[in-house]
Amino acid sequence: MMATKVVTDSTSYLSSEMRDEFDIRTVSLAVNFSDGAYFEEDVEVGWFYKKMASSGEVPTSSQPSVKSLVDAFEKPVAAGDEVVGVFLSSAMSGTHHTALIARDMVLEKYPDARIELVDSRSNCMELGMAVLAAARVARDGGSAQEAAQAAEATVLRTRFLFVPHELTYLKKGGRIGGASALVGALLQIRPILTVAHGETDVFSKVRTKKRAMDAIAKACEADIAEKGFVDAVVHHIDDEDEGRLLVDLIEPVIGMRPPLVPLGPVIGLHVGPGTVGLVYQTDKEMNK
Repeated sequence: MMATKVVTDSTSYLSSEMRDEFDIRTVSLAVNFSDGAYFEEDVEVGWFYKKMASSGEVPTSSQPSVKSLVDAFEKPVAAGDEVVGVFLSSAMSGTHHTALIARDMVLEKYPDARIELVDSRSNCMELGMAVLAAARVARDGGSAQEAAQAAEATVLRTRFLFVPHELTYLKKGGRIGGASALVGALLQIRPILTVAHGETDVFSKVRTKKRAMDAIAKACEADIAEKGFVDAVVHHIDDEDEGRLLVDLIEPVIGMRPPLVPLGPVIGLHVGPGTVGLVYQTDKEMNK
């Protein structure tokens, strides 16, 4: 009996339990130091940040290979299954473009195959929630097209708000303008960042990290009052204590204790240790 199989990339940061439960295949991005490249899925997060600090390097990241994506698509297709791939924003990485190339290569060999690809226009659990939406449809017997539609609908119902501990990594990565980074460093302005139209953008600015976390909780409260509530996850980058503080703030807002999910090195190297953030999903579409 034909099934639909789900493929995503490592920046969704889905737990191994979630991947196993929904039979989700993950292709890994990599981080590159001067002494070599390391697949994100194989990297222990604490080791990575210690290496980054001790080496003085800010490593680069690289997308999955064409071969890894071809393999991820071809195995289920060869078994007679459909495939839906949901990947991080095409404005942030070439992963989605490479997936398109891989899909065409598989379709040359299997012209009747069905492979649907979705640009999540985000990353982290904002991507992860879109993946899980597709996976639930697939688990319930839906087609690849139906699973892709569920993922795309979820993208419109999620928001990702996060506050970096410092602006150094964003400045080096060109994620916000150099002038903004300089002003923030001098005046201790904390930008609350979001992902809009597939790119990192400034949601608002406050004076301290504590105020930033309070503002994130208030923004979530306002959105769910208007749009309803489905799910939420708190992220942290190598700072579990700060993550727990945000969990404590969000719990009374949503009426449950959101899981605390650490972010891996590919996103971490662009935003930096000490970052905390919130991804939440509403019933209705949000203006982003």
